[in-house]
Amino acid sequence: MPRAIVFDCDGVLADTERDAHLVAFNQVFAENGLALRWDDQEYGRLLKVGGGKERLLAYFTAERAQRWGLPADDEGRKALFVQWHRRKSEIFTELIRGGSVPARPGVRRLIDEALTLGWRVAVASTSAESSVRAVLEHAVGPARAGEVSVFAGDVVAAKKPAPDIYLLAVHSLKAEPSTTFVVEDSAVGLAAARAAGLSTLVTPSTYTVDDDFSGAVVVVSDLGEPGAPATVIRDDLGLAPGGVVTAANLAR
Repeated sequence: MPRAIVFDCDGVLADTERDAHLVAFNQVFAENGLALRWDDQEYGRLLKVGGGKERLLAYFTAERAQRWGLPADDEGRKALFVQWHRRKSEIFTELIRGGSVPARPGVRRLIDEALTLGWRVAVASTSAESSVRAVLEHAVGPARAGEVSVFAGDVVAAKKPAPDIYLLAVHSLKAEPSTTFVVEDSAVGLAAARAAGLSTLVTPSTYTVDDDFSGAVVVVSDLGEPGAPATVIRDDLGLAPGGVVTAANLAR
């Protein structure tokens, strides 16, 4: 039975939310003449909503949209936010390719190990596909990135915490839930993976350190590297001995 490991992107491959996504959203607001700047607290709340266009819609209610001179009707706002989100993805990709956000510890090592063992490896994210591919290539290099399947953006209608993106990934990889692991960083992502019946490891990121990770099989500060172990927060199955999550331990 084939083994598979599916990574979330933002917060898992790299801690991108504050130093790339938030920066890009605020730049879009400035480019469109809005004297608006989301701060850490506001953006942290909006991260409970899966998807960038969906966050814009959640923030700009009809009343707030009118206040900023934006379309008050749902269809008008949706059309506008498709344009804004496209531009935001361009800015985000430029930031990532500029190297301002490092990959998280252990990501490249674990993906290398899994691929070497013949595992099926994927990234499943609500972010735009172009953004996800930019982060993936930055984290593991273009050659390895070409061996990783990507499921992203609007490929499913219902975004996390709905399980749809993970159900699609498992089906497309021709894997089985019982032999598939997910690496997530948030309670929203954990809920999506668990609803798909998948065992989930959690590496909390900047905005998710206070989330409730009940149901995860292991919670570690990061995936760890030999000589630079992660802090093990909870590990009931011994998947991160010495603070390093390995493919061999996941297989066991």
